[in-house]
Amino acid sequence: MSQQIKVAVAGAAGRMGREVVKMVLEDPSLSLVAAIGRSASGEDAGRLVGLPEAGVAMTDDLERALRDSRPDVLVDFTNPKSAMPNTMTAVKLGVRPVVGTTGFTQEQMDEIDRECRERGIGCLIAPNFSIGALLMMKFAAEAAKYMPHVEIIEYHGDQKLDAPSGTSIKTAERIAETRRELRQGNPNEEEVIEGARGGYFGGFRIHSVRLPGVFAQQEVIFGGHGQTLKIRHDSYDRAGYMPGVATAVKKIVGVTGLVYGFEHLLD
Repeated sequence: MSQQIKVAVAGAAGRMGREVVKMVLEDPSLSLVAAIGRSASGEDAGRLVGLPEAGVAMTDDLERALRDSRPDVLVDFTNPKSAMPNTMTAVKLGVRPVVGTTGFTQEQMDEIDRECRERGIGCLIAPNFSIGALLMMKFAAEAAKYMPHVEIIEYHGDQKLDAPSGTSIKTAERIAETRRELRQGNPNEEEVIEGARGGYFGGFRIHSVRLPGVFAQQEVIFGGHGQTLKIRHDSYDRAGYMPGVATAVKKIVGVTGLVYGFEHLLD
C-alpha cells in the first residue's frame, strides 16, 4: 500500500496493547483509527500511552468500532477467550487480523483460513513477534537433527493464562519437523507427583514455569553423550516485540489466507 495502513488495536488498554498503540502512532506509514479495550472507555488513545491526543477515543465495542472506522488491519493482544471471537468478527467485516494471542485450536485456525480465503484477505496468528525468538526456534530445529534428546523450559509471569506458551509449542513443532519421534528417558520412569516430567510432545517434554517477576524466557536443552547444548532467549521489555508487529501489519495486507507464525512473513 502506498497510503497509510489504517489500524485498529484490540486490548489497547493492556500492557501489550499500549505498546502497539504507541508504535502505530509513531510510525508515519500507519494510522490509528480505533482502540478497543474494556477499561479506559472514552479516554483518548494517545493520552493513554503518554503521547499527544490522537483523536481516537477508547471504546469497548469491537464490532461497532470496526464498522465505523473501517480499518485495514486489527492488531489483537487480548486473551485466549477473546481472541477467536475478535478474529472472526474482524474477518467477517473484511479486516485483516494480526493476532499475538495464543491458544487457538487447529479447528479454529482452519475455520479462520476458510473465512479469510472466501473474502480474499489475510490473517496472521503469531506466538512470538521477536526476531530473537524466531532465531531460537530456527537454531533449535537445526540442532535437533544432530542431538535428538531435547526438553523445553519456558518461563512467564504468574498471570499468563495458557500453558505451555505458544512460543514453546511453536518451537516444539519446528523441532518435530526435523526429528523423528523419540520417547526419551527411562522406559520404567514413574512420576511420583503427577506432571513432574512436564507436558509430552512428540517424545520430549515441555515445562512451564509461572512466577511473579518473570517476563518471558525460554530454554531449549539438548543432551548427548558427555555434553549438553542450551539455546536460550530472554525478553526483557514489550517494546522489543514492536518492530515485528509493525512488519506484520505492513505485510499482512498482501496476504490471502491464514499464516501461522511470524517467520513466514519475513524475507
